[in-house]
Amino acid sequence: MTSSIPLVTVIGGGLAGTEAAWQIAQAGVPVDFYEMRPVEKSPAHHTEELAELVCSNSFGAQSSDRASGLLHEELRRLSSVIIATADEHRVPAGGALAVDRAIFSKDLTRKLSSHPLVSFYRQPLNRIPNEGITVLATGPLTSADLAKELQQFTGMEYMSFFDAASPIIVGESIDRDVAFLASRYDKGEAAYLNCPMNKEQYLRFREALCAAEQAELKDFEQESAKFFEGCLPIEELGRRGEDTMRYGPLKPVGLFDARLGDFRAPENKSKKPYAVVQLRQEDKQGQLWNMVGFQTNLRWGEQKRVFRMIPALENAEFVRMGVMHRNTFLNSPELLDATLQFTKRPTLLAAGQLIGTEGYTAAAAGGWLAGTNAARLAKSLSTLTMPNTTMMGALFDFIHSASPKHFQPMPPNFGIIPALAERVRSKKERYGVYRDRSLADLASWQLENQSLEAVVL
Repeated sequence: MTSSIPLVTVIGGGLAGTEAAWQIAQAGVPVDFYEMRPVEKSPAHHTEELAELVCSNSFGAQSSDRASGLLHEELRRLSSVIIATADEHRVPAGGALAVDRAIFSKDLTRKLSSHPLVSFYRQPLNRIPNEGITVLATGPLTSADLAKELQQFTGMEYMSFFDAASPIIVGESIDRDVAFLASRYDKGEAAYLNCPMNKEQYLRFREALCAAEQAELKDFEQESAKFFEGCLPIEELGRRGEDTMRYGPLKPVGLFDARLGDFRAPENKSKKPYAVVQLRQEDKQGQLWNMVGFQTNLRWGEQKRVFRMIPALENAEFVRMGVMHRNTFLNSPELLDATLQFTKRPTLLAAGQLIGTEGYTAAAAGGWLAGTNAARLAKSLSTLTMPNTTMMGALFDFIHSASPKHFQPMPPNFGIIPALAERVRSKKERYGVYRDRSLADLASWQLENQSLEAVVL
């Protein structure tokens, strides 16, 4: 059945490439799937598995009236292998969808490598095939050779920013007499360990953090670095002002240590922490904990010295230190259609952080659309553009239509979705209406395209 259908090449075994290869194969189209590891390594990856989660084990808020949660739900309804596998291997994380990252990646590697229509090659493919249908999903750490090839193909320079990952700590090394288990406003499972700081402790910590020595950014020009505002190093936040961290990842609001009574009671106001460092569970057993919002470029020795100033972490044992690496992305508004096809070569598609979407779930979403459209091209079907009233459609419309001059990576958010016909004042209610409209429009879109495909085939 598949002998008359041309194969599709997918380059890159991250979240986007894995999703793309799966969708192509599930559509009955053969795939040549290339991942450069372990032949070539990257500055950020630690394993050889597909879809390795580099920065965090969290896919973001899971409630469907939140932007990331709506994206999860859209992908569930589209049979995303990434979200289905995340649901299989989730760990407690309050209101977030977080996974045991090791099991998650191993399972996806097993699924893809055992698929009868996937030919899996563990070797770099540092050129864009001249012919055939290809999906580029090489991520923010595209190899130098392929980056040069892309630069020649697009005829333009890349834009780069620097991304950083948070340290991970052994659970047994955390002082549980100081840290308390709670989620903000008691929402969802009490899945975060919270390290409270008084004002004196916070100010000492900030002073040490701002003065700590940073690692050299090897092979990169520091003056050309552009920080993505959604993933700033913690030391950069500290330098921006005395209270910047307290209004960001160290905000104390809504976090209550039940052992000390209810902080909301008037007589207990003095017990409120001045700042709180949150730790999120990394694995199902609760043996590993991620320092939420503590992506950093400090030298490893400095990280240990400064982060051990945080109450409850005086004897912290680090299994992974924070790292910083360059992310590369295309100026997509000048290059890509909302179908994720290159305008100048429609048989070449791109997905993931390479196209300027931000976050794990957005990468999977891009892989889904690029893979689906690649399979449709192989079957001589028209490619799909998603409704911009869906979160997926809004993201891809943004990266296609944004201003090329000031284009920066975009995470899922309700600000990019078209306004409602009637204004809803309550933010929570408004987001709920966005969700309902999105899922209804997605269902109609699915039904319409299934009907069209059946007629063509």
